Amino acid sequence: MKSIQIEKFGGPEVLIIKDIDLGKPGPKEVLIKNKSIGLNFIDIYHRTGLYPIPLPSGIGLEASGVIEEIGSEVKLFKVGDRVTHASMPIGAYSEKQIMPEEKLVSVPDGVSNEAAACITLKGITAEYLLHRAYPLKKGDKVLYHAAAGGLGQILCSWANALGAEVIGTVGSKAKEEIAKKNGCHHVINYSEKNFVEEVEKIVGKNGIDVVYDGVGIKTFKGSIETLKIRGMMVAFGNASGYVDTIDVKKDINAKGLFFTRPSIAHYTIKREELVESAKKVFDAILSKKFSVEISKKYSLKDVAQAHKDLEARLLTGPAVIIP
Repeated sequence: MKSIQIEKFGGPEVLIIKDIDLGKPGPKEVLIKNKSIGLNFIDIYHRTGLYPIPLPSGIGLEASGVIEEIGSEVKLFKVGDRVTHASMPIGAYSEKQIMPEEKLVSVPDGVSNEAAACITLKGITAEYLLHRAYPLKKGDKVLYHAAAGGLGQILCSWANALGAEVIGTVGSKAKEEIAKKNGCHHVINYSEKNFVEEVEKIVGKNGIDVVYDGVGIKTFKGSIETLKIRGMMVAFGNASGYVDTIDVKKDINAKGLFFTRPSIAHYTIKREELVESAKKVFDAILSKKFSVEISKKYSLKDVAQAHKDLEARLLTGPAVIIP
């Protein structure tokens, strides 16, 4: 069984394809034949060691596929079921994977394996950001960074469908139209213009209700500037670098801001939360609140290039690995 493994932290070159023996699933585990694997920035954080994992290790958190074998105590699924997942244990970059049944959700009819591998991690992330980290209301003014990316495709469209006014930032001219297609009412190219000044032109000074910032250090200070009194800063990622120091007096207290640094793990602690969140995601895509357009497909032998493309921001939407 072919699997991508890492033996040390580093660049894309540390991703090695190996033949490994998975063994048999435990009593409450299932063996899944992966049909499509999600490509996510957290995979880069694991590869580089920003989010340390024990080595040697597999890599990847998100995949969809078909159950080939079940453990003796499995109650929730049967052989042949289509399932998806986006959580530990790590190792989704593989032809097959053993997973605890409690970490899986069923893929409904009408959602392809490739779509499921794009919207499990990103979709659940969008769901908890829009509905729980900051419950978005009709009329809210939203600033979202990296609006042409894979998560942006989902979150911006969904926020638009909820009735928010969505301002998206992008890093190139080519991505402006993509962000508009993704549901942004206003698009700012921060490589050409100061996004703080441009946001002020659109909603006025201190006019943003909530910022969803997955970029990190490059956008953090500017994001704080755009928020209204008692606005919400949702810092959920760090694609440009980790924000490791916050000046509470200057950054938070000056406008009485709310601040949260959430992750998907915080919002799927209980299985009931995972299942309910996934249901909202699948219901939203089936009711066309958002759609998924896969920007690129890679093979397992091309995962190093996939990571290079993702880090260089060359992808204009979600991408998948086909094992």
